[in-house]
Amino acid sequence: MTKRKEKKSRKMRGSRVCGWGRTGQHRKHGGKGGKRGSGLHKHKWTYIIKYLPDYFGKEGFKRPKCLLKNIKPINVGQLCEMADKLVKAGLAKVENGLYVINVRDLGYNKVLGEGKVTKPLQIMTPMITVSAKEKIEAAGGKVIVEPL
Repeated sequence: MTKRKEKKSRKMRGSRVCGWGRTGQHRKHGGKGGKRGSGLHKHKWTYIIKYLPDYFGKEGFKRPKCLLKNIKPINVGQLCEMADKLVKAGLAKVENGLYVINVRDLGYNKVLGEGKVTKPLQIMTPMITVSAKEKIEAAGGKVIVEPL
């Protein structure tokens, strides 16, 4: 319950039990060896060995961010479904019966092979899987791989 006004002193000097109720309710409960994580490398070491053996030390390796490629994939089935909408939005063209789609213009940089390809697509992309390339070419389309 909230109070409208704090007491002048919260230290309870001279109150005999200092907020612990009846005499004796706060006895027999020591400090438990310090606060929270203190002593884990010292007097609580057996607890660590038994219950948290991997608590200390490092594990694994993180590659430098400059070496990581930020891959944003899209499935070839999604591209096929979106083809007409992309033409209306001006993000794709139709040339010689092929839907010409530049994947980079859509914010992606890799084409994956999930889904069905029912329209002839010409896709320009930096990265593509083998299955996606096969599906596009089987539907009468072309794949142009551009460097990153």
